[in-house]
Amino acid sequence: MKRILSGNEAIAYGAYLAGVRYASAYPGTPSTEILENLARMSDVRAEWASNEKVALDAVAGASYGGARALAAMKHVGLNVASESLFYLAYSGVNGGLVLISADDPGAFSSQNEQDNRNYARFAKVPCFEPSDSQECMDYVLLAFDLSEQFDTPVLVRTTTRISHSKSVVQIPEGDGHEPRPLKAFVRDPAKYAMIPANARRRHPVVEERLRKLAEWAETASVNRIEWGKKNIGIVASSVAYQYAHEIFDGYSFLKLGMSYPLPEKLIRQFAAQVDKVVVVEELDPFYETEIRAMGIPAVGKEYFPRSNEFSLSVVRDGARKLGVEMGPDPAPVAAAFQPPARLPALCPGCPHRSTFYTLKKMKLYVAGDIGCYAIGVLPPFNAIDTVSCMGASFGVAHGIDAAGANSAKQRWVAVLGDSTFFHAGLPALANIVYNRGASTLLILDNDTTGMTGQQENPGTGRTLQGAKTQKIDIEAVVRAMGVQDVFIVDAFDEPAVEATIKKALAITDRPSVVISKGPCVFLDQYPEKYVDEVDQDKCNGCSLCFRVGCPGLYKGELDAKTKKPKALIDPLLCIGCDVCLQVCPRDAIHRVDS
Repeated sequence: MKRILSGNEAIAYGAYLAGVRYASAYPGTPSTEILENLARMSDVRAEWASNEKVALDAVAGASYGGARALAAMKHVGLNVASESLFYLAYSGVNGGLVLISADDPGAFSSQNEQDNRNYARFAKVPCFEPSDSQECMDYVLLAFDLSEQFDTPVLVRTTTRISHSKSVVQIPEGDGHEPRPLKAFVRDPAKYAMIPANARRRHPVVEERLRKLAEWAETASVNRIEWGKKNIGIVASSVAYQYAHEIFDGYSFLKLGMSYPLPEKLIRQFAAQVDKVVVVEELDPFYETEIRAMGIPAVGKEYFPRSNEFSLSVVRDGARKLGVEMGPDPAPVAAAFQPPARLPALCPGCPHRSTFYTLKKMKLYVAGDIGCYAIGVLPPFNAIDTVSCMGASFGVAHGIDAAGANSAKQRWVAVLGDSTFFHAGLPALANIVYNRGASTLLILDNDTTGMTGQQENPGTGRTLQGAKTQKIDIEAVVRAMGVQDVFIVDAFDEPAVEATIKKALAITDRPSVVISKGPCVFLDQYPEKYVDEVDQDKCNGCSLCFRVGCPGLYKGELDAKTKKPKALIDPLLCIGCDVCLQVCPRDAIHRVDS
């Protein structure tokens, strides 16, 4: 039976066919849909973890207990989980263990363009790279078998384009899933307990395993030669293979499905029969470096860029630089209508809007974090000064305070979301309390993990698979960690938000925390409100309402006196959060029945 699946859907289905019992992840684009799909499959327990390290540790436990288990995360999530990956490389597994790392060339939803093939080499574990949805399913199945055969965690590296593109997948008739019994756990501290003495004994085991994996890679079906014209031989994998296959039509290819360890004999066989080895790969010169280390004069990055996502045009330009004759570029498809470009914006009705309007109004310096609220760095707010990684805002704010850079002339606060608080904010807050910090910290609690599509977290009271669970009270946690001054404010009450932040800022000898509470507009519990409307007779075009950054507000006719555009509200976009109503100095905005 054939189905059209995205790469993430195919990965989930491959794990299901492989008999996965347990899967854990922290949501992060482009990997999120893997767990969302696994959660709907029978015989699989799928969970959102509080962060990626917790997810991989739980998956390690499931593997030790004899189950096949899968962890999924975006590329920067593996930075968080890397310590766990490294101990797993030494301890090995019991049940098969597969780790999905979804990289983001082009940084469409990330703070960097990280190439996680390097983690495979660093941790000395095998890595597969599928180039379409069929391979996503097939390679995950193979990865579980390889994990158990070689007693190793296996990394499967995808990219945004592979994760989200859809292609035809041949799947088994019927369900195709067969539950696997748990493998018995045999007590063996020398293998599973990584104290220094055991770690020293396990290191040679890892090196020998890597040698055997390299031998296996020589004849593995995932690596193959496709002979064609031999004046140029292309080495490629993942989506770069798809682009190169179209642009270098008729040339010889070495298609690598296993990124690490590389099949040296196969590469030498290929290189010996072509005039020039050209590597086409996104981001780092990973293959190019490895092949050159074999003494083979491969080229690549002088023709193809080290940054951003590849496309047909990017690969075509590289081919031209190589001297390959290319026909004219395809004519661009003329769009019937080209919409005007606009910056990302907080959704109409977003509970974070009042906070960033207030922070901008108060001219505060802001240490930001990863989440929907990172949009606060953009116009019209321009209200965030630093954004780095999950949980970093609290640490950055403490460092600024500890260094004496937080002054009356340059007051700093930190903002952090509820899901990020559980992910990485807890240790940072403990650090502030322990080290007698005095930071002003804002936790923006919208009752979900909003940026990746409204996933559950420890503060929502629901699990990934819909079960009711204990909802962890952020206020209670913050107080239990030793913060004396904790303020709760309604996120939709802009005057109260401003007053509460001022109250927190007045405390300068100890940490203070403001928890701004208001549900994400896409949640069922979002309060039913009115639609707002502008009284054109009262509006004088002062433009203050435009500073709240709502897409539902737009400019109308010019006011006769001020010569500035009056405000209009699109009733199809307005949710009735009333923030624009609250900031209007002329009472020109009022509620109407929706």
